[in-house]
Amino acid sequence: MTKRTRRQFLQNSMFTAAAAAVSATPMFSSITQAQSRSPNEKLLCGVIGCKGRGGSHISAFSGRKDCEIAYIVDVDEKVGQNCCNSIEKRTGRRPKWVKDMRRLFDDKSVDFIGTATPNHWHALCGVWAMQAGKDAYIEKPISHDIPEGAALVAAAKKYRRICQVGTQCRSNPALINAMKFIEDGGIGEVNFARGLCYKRRKSIDALGGYPIPEEVDFDLWSGPAPYTSPKLTRKRFHYDWHWQRLYGNGDSGNQGPHQTDIARWGLGINRHPNSVIAYGGRLGYQAERKDPSYVDAGDTPNTEVAIYDYGKKCMVFETRGLSVDNSADMEISTMFESTKGNRIGVIFYGTEGYLVQRSYTHCMAFDLKGKMFKEFRGGGDHFDNFVKAVRNRKTKDLNADAFQGHLSAALAHLANISYYIGENNKVSVKEARAVLEDVGSRDNNIETLNRTIRHFTDNGVDLDKYPMSMGPLLKFDPRKEVFTNSDAANQILHRDYRKPFVCPTPDKV
Repeated sequence: MTKRTRRQFLQNSMFTAAAAAVSATPMFSSITQAQSRSPNEKLLCGVIGCKGRGGSHISAFSGRKDCEIAYIVDVDEKVGQNCCNSIEKRTGRRPKWVKDMRRLFDDKSVDFIGTATPNHWHALCGVWAMQAGKDAYIEKPISHDIPEGAALVAAAKKYRRICQVGTQCRSNPALINAMKFIEDGGIGEVNFARGLCYKRRKSIDALGGYPIPEEVDFDLWSGPAPYTSPKLTRKRFHYDWHWQRLYGNGDSGNQGPHQTDIARWGLGINRHPNSVIAYGGRLGYQAERKDPSYVDAGDTPNTEVAIYDYGKKCMVFETRGLSVDNSADMEISTMFESTKGNRIGVIFYGTEGYLVQRSYTHCMAFDLKGKMFKEFRGGGDHFDNFVKAVRNRKTKDLNADAFQGHLSAALAHLANISYYIGENNKVSVKEARAVLEDVGSRDNNIETLNRTIRHFTDNGVDLDKYPMSMGPLLKFDPRKEVFTNSDAANQILHRDYRKPFVCPTPDKV
């Protein structure tokens, strides 16, 4: 089979049963027979969630002659109106601001939406949009948990919608050409890849009660998540939700889906792994603050190592939120030609060399002696790829469809589930080594652990006083999307929703 045929086969086999069983009535009237649009006819769209990546959506769609932003949706009126002002200044047309995305979905004239809401809203926003007959560009991670990702895949199929995920490296020539180079045997046989998110993340300040901005509708902001309190437990309302598990997925689900997506791509993997184990912790902030009693408001790990087994192939993803300046990771520092600052990318290990993704637009190939012999450069336009597919109605033309986004987001969810279950399983260095010696992997598990330990100690973490957490080795059924050796893991596969913000299961979209 060709690569595309294999992908389609896997996607169809995984979700045929779910699509066939659909019987629930959607919240919105659906449009399943989409028409190709005239090249001269403008597409109307709405942008949902305007801070952060939402600004990129606004810039991309308002900068096109064939698109018009008709709606801005944001629960923060100040943010929403400011966006409307800037769009009006740029285009001469002022979009309508609404704080409830359902008002946008009710407008049948809108063709598609782009959403950059907090993670806990991604899936429900996308499902509602597709039920209402809108195509959807959804930022990564596509979901907050694994069943949500499957629901998006099922919704795109049932409603015949174009659904693109914001893993924009899929549209960049540097990555496209580098992945083709690997596929063609450019560095020999490749069965192992290491993803890196060495990205400094400072503490989000102490756990406590902080006022919610007056202009924010906190009920709508919370949406599917619990309505926790009239006061926040974090100081900064915007962005820092990434580090609280009710809303975000830590950096494994924030930065991680870019790198794990590239790693899967280069390894030729289009399914879930057979097993996962994760270890790490949210450590180091006590040393930084010189206060042993300090409690940071985040509850996702700032340092996490996840090992994914695919049988013949293997992937490891390392998240580090403390300083990585002058670290002892000589191999990695050499490949990135840097001993300071962030190092974010993927290393592919081949029998005849290595390929390193250094940035979204730059990859380098090295021989086994460490000599660089080939480079790949070039950026693309992921939004353009989406808009063209919206017009021609060809899902196969998408560079990052819902299925690919689901697989990559699921890697973060799987690792975090292992970590969360083992969060209270504090282990000594000796105990951690004993566990990892028994974990099958194409990586040197002990060497990776040793580098992680050095990372902690370099940042002043006393591992005797603040030990790491070790999650269990969880076995996963890639087809059924359930764990086969842990009831506790299956219990947290899916979140509980707050009515009416309920994301349907795949068979009920």
